Amino acid sequence: MKKSILRYLTVGAVIALSATSCTDYLEKEEDSIISSSEAFKNFTNFQGFVEQMYNAIPNKESNMWCCTFNWGDDEIMNTGLGDSHVTAQFDLGNYRNWYENNQSFLHANSPSLTSTDKYNHSIESGWECIRKANLGLANLDQISATTDQKNAIEGQLYFFRAWWHEEQMIWFGGLPYIDSELDVNGDLFLPRLSFTECADKAYDDFMKAAAKLPSDWDRNSAGKDTKGHNDLRVTKAVAYAYAGKVMLWAASPLNNVGAELGGKNTYNYNKERAAKAAEALAKAIDEIESGRSPYALAEYNYAEITDYEKERGIYDHVSAKGSNSNYSDIFRTTGQSWRMPGSTEAMMRGPMPDVNGSNWNFAKLWGTKKNNIVEHDAVIHNPTANYINYAYGMANGEPAYIIENGELVINPASGFDPSHPFKDRDPRFYHDIVFDGFRYINTTPDKGDMDFQYCQLYTGGNIRDDQQASRTGYYCQKLVPHQCNKYDGMYNWGGALQTYLPYMRVADVYLMYAEACAAAGGATYAAPGCKLTSVDAINVLRDRVGAGHVADAYLSGNKYMDEVRRERACELAYEGFRWNDLQRWLLLTEKPYTIKTSAEFSRVGNYDFVKNDPRDAQVSGWSEKVIVERKFQVKHYLLPFKQADVNLYQEFNQNPGW
Repeated sequence: MKKSILRYLTVGAVIALSATSCTDYLEKEEDSIISSSEAFKNFTNFQGFVEQMYNAIPNKESNMWCCTFNWGDDEIMNTGLGDSHVTAQFDLGNYRNWYENNQSFLHANSPSLTSTDKYNHSIESGWECIRKANLGLANLDQISATTDQKNAIEGQLYFFRAWWHEEQMIWFGGLPYIDSELDVNGDLFLPRLSFTECADKAYDDFMKAAAKLPSDWDRNSAGKDTKGHNDLRVTKAVAYAYAGKVMLWAASPLNNVGAELGGKNTYNYNKERAAKAAEALAKAIDEIESGRSPYALAEYNYAEITDYEKERGIYDHVSAKGSNSNYSDIFRTTGQSWRMPGSTEAMMRGPMPDVNGSNWNFAKLWGTKKNNIVEHDAVIHNPTANYINYAYGMANGEPAYIIENGELVINPASGFDPSHPFKDRDPRFYHDIVFDGFRYINTTPDKGDMDFQYCQLYTGGNIRDDQQASRTGYYCQKLVPHQCNKYDGMYNWGGALQTYLPYMRVADVYLMYAEACAAAGGATYAAPGCKLTSVDAINVLRDRVGAGHVADAYLSGNKYMDEVRRERACELAYEGFRWNDLQRWLLLTEKPYTIKTSAEFSRVGNYDFVKNDPRDAQVSGWSEKVIVERKFQVKHYLLPFKQADVNLYQEFNQNPGW
């Protein structure tokens, strides 16, 4: 997949810059600059210059050996080796760990725009990319190109100037918004703007980008030489979607009210900005649904979970009847010659410079290390019981649990039965989650490992362990198939497993549209010119998976916004969005979102999991046990900057409390 976006990289890499902090990008060696008449003279060279900004996008999952990226209430690491990872450190409130630990996409020891080594990519490259975007815009008049080619270059430059600001803003808040080429010999003075001031500038840039970018590169003359390999290039729909996103974030409670404790303003959106966000997102949806863009919701079409004979279905994430649009392929592909994931749904992502890279070591972080069933280091991502109870509702569309007075309690209207907790759940539960009785090893294990073939995830089960197995009573298989074990061998070379989390996908556009509309006018609000109301957008996603529509009891007031947020938690589970969502909703410091729990229960009777569906198994003593309670303060709504950065000049101030 390297060729699909890096085709022009070596041609265009004629202006090399080096950056490791927010202002280092201003410094460059004299011999690092080759004549701009070469860099910008034609479409091929200029596109190569632009593609360094694609190349710099970090892979959240594999930018280092054992990465973490789920830092909300959704996941907890195992004790021991897992304690050193960003997830565990953020639970302790140690946010400075983002730059003290290179095991996340936020930090790399040697960030580089031109390197194809994934270990050299991080969000820290943003400042260098912003400088490149401004440099390109300042030299746009030098290009000798067709109108389509010039528009495509200009659109990408505006897009990346906004995108690299936006990707840093969501973690750090308002920044200096750099929208012109700076004098490298001048004094530093750029003050930090508020988030909303930055968002207005980013929104304008995204909309400028949308006006210039093609709807589909394969159907535009600018993309003719790379036809069939344009799937990573940004389009009109992507620009509209990010314009909507940055405006929705600006409308959200954190940036409308300000960081505070208590959660009393969690529903306090700026309605004007929310409506503006909805309009931009509606344009993105129109691009998608009209067929002008190359994106579409991937199909959710699976054989039954009990279809063991063919080893298909939810267990294996194989789309039924050979469909070309597979929901699981959004996140990972297997047996497809390391084809880049994304299916028809991924809209924004970076290149994947290596094959088999997902197996070192991302693919080995999701299952039991007991008896070396999953080989390699004892680092395990554990989905929390509280998040599963909250996010994954019932097949009828009802939430299984609701929040009352800061506590997660069973919803009496849902049909959830604590003696059969895995029965009749939202279909995405069975796609994403490994639960008690699940057939974890498809092949026949050695005699000494037979007890590990079907998961014993009940309290005291053989794969319930804080260090070597599950702390919570669950595993996650959304991003990595459960066959990544030493017997099924999916993480071996022959499995051709490739994983990549998109930064934005089609479902997220519907979710953001639903939230923006809800904030602007409620469940029945629709953006001008869009046929979808807020609740229609949610039901599009539920129809895709076969879950029930939003029930009438949740169609008004704050209850409806709660359902919009729960739908987001379910659909985007474990994709790295939860911390930012709790942050902007002013819920990061509030119960029950500060709690991480395990599921505690016992099996009833001698249920035969070999012959019977584990969803129907009966349990007793169903309860939760608190493992971690995060003690956050107001300052934890934003990450701190590196102290070296804020010491560079007076106007660049540190975030409050740090």
